[in-house]
Amino acid sequence: MLQDAIKTQLKGYLAMLEHPIVLEASLDDSPASREMHELLHDVAALSDKVEVSEHGEATRRPSFVIRRADARGGVTFAAIPMGHEFTSFVLAMLQVAGHAPKFSDDVIAQIRALPGTYNFETYVALSCQNCPDVVQALNAMSVINPHIHNTTIDGALFQDEVTARNIMSVPQVYLNGELFETGRADIEQILAKLDADAPRRAAEKLKDIAPFDVLIIGSGPAGASAAIYAARKGLRTGIVAERFGGQVMDTAGIENFISIPETDGPRLSAALEAHVRTYDVDVISAQRAKELFPAARPGGLHGVALESGAILHARTVILATGAHWRHLGVPGEEEYRNKGVAYCPHCDGPFYKGKRVAVAGGGNSGVEAAIDLAGIVAHVTLLQRGSHLKADKVLQDKLHTLPNVTVLTEALTTRIEGNGRNVTGLTYRGGDGADHHIDLEGVFVQIGLLPNTDWLKGTVKLNDFGEIIVNDHGATSIPGIFAAGDATTTPYKQIVIAIGDGAKAALSAFDYLIRVPVPDEKLVAA
Repeated sequence: MLQDAIKTQLKGYLAMLEHPIVLEASLDDSPASREMHELLHDVAALSDKVEVSEHGEATRRPSFVIRRADARGGVTFAAIPMGHEFTSFVLAMLQVAGHAPKFSDDVIAQIRALPGTYNFETYVALSCQNCPDVVQALNAMSVINPHIHNTTIDGALFQDEVTARNIMSVPQVYLNGELFETGRADIEQILAKLDADAPRRAAEKLKDIAPFDVLIIGSGPAGASAAIYAARKGLRTGIVAERFGGQVMDTAGIENFISIPETDGPRLSAALEAHVRTYDVDVISAQRAKELFPAARPGGLHGVALESGAILHARTVILATGAHWRHLGVPGEEEYRNKGVAYCPHCDGPFYKGKRVAVAGGGNSGVEAAIDLAGIVAHVTLLQRGSHLKADKVLQDKLHTLPNVTVLTEALTTRIEGNGRNVTGLTYRGGDGADHHIDLEGVFVQIGLLPNTDWLKGTVKLNDFGEIIVNDHGATSIPGIFAAGDATTTPYKQIVIAIGDGAKAALSAFDYLIRVPVPDEKLVAA
């Protein structure tokens, strides 16, 4: 089942196992069980510290538990963990065998101190690039705290459960039988939901942090680049990192990042974070900025208030807050979100196999979504509100070769309908001014991005689209505050442009700092 190159790489990882482990399988006579049997035996053949047992008693079949040879419990996969989850499988084996998760001492202590028993069930699709973050966080938690257990469930293998729980998007996490989380979440976000006192403690730790020379808000490509360039200039640098990679984390295929012919969002985001952490950068994780307090005078300290209650200060600030998916803003969209309304075709597309869906949006992301979905669903209707598609010609040419795709131009989505449980249809207004109805079971929204700048209104100048107005040096309307990436007026929202923008903003901040006079009195934010 495993290719020779993968076996060679995996053998190297398995050499790091500190204790023997057992892959305890619960199988039946299904083809999926035979596939799981083959995978587990392929893995066991690569290390004398891995043993396969087929005496599991789990009710979900096929499934397997990774446990220490001398212990019960462990990490459970009700899935054949290939695709994006293969890394989760390898990490789980290493961690169960004694390899410490790469969490800070504070996070590990917080996990160990959680009271009660936590039984997580995490539904995934093997094509989902967002799922591994959640799976790996919960698996690591279960290794650290014996009162925590996580089962990763491939929705394609357990359709009855998916139907019963009305799961139409992934990742979706249940805790002790109740819905806990939908969508991507990292370890800090999960702990914040489990530990109500975590935000207060986080704010308390930040209370006495010294002012920064450069404080970067946002950790996507622009923010990561700014942090690296600022640190290399010897500046005291901090970065508020709600999640590294930002919107890039939701990007499946990346084929235009110069010097790297092909990668994906999660891999690039991990590389950005690893690069930032090689420098002396104070990474302030799982925090979101809520208010900006400009300095009273040039050279003074700007203040940034966080939602946790903490306030950070810095001589310069770089705003790299990125953007988020634009919503249709029509009746039914919020009501049926994750119940037929989706925003990630790569993650959620498999749940619409054989169904009729619509894609709203005729740009690159919309046409790419329609092409991807056409290979899974029964039929795709692409709706473009303008008179023609805006996607690249090569994508349009591909789209028009697909027999199960209908393209509607001058079609403005006005309502998403449902039966209270799932989406059942969509209404659009055509070029003739009349309303038209389509029966379908899913709507994928791909109509572009909105800058994450609502919290900045009343401080730096924004344009009519909410973008931060910057000059050719990345400077905003306020001295000492710079901006970079998709949140700004810089044209062409591309990863490579955001990275260059971040570097430019950091160099501009450095130039500002060496030229601006520092007041003699104690610097305080206005």
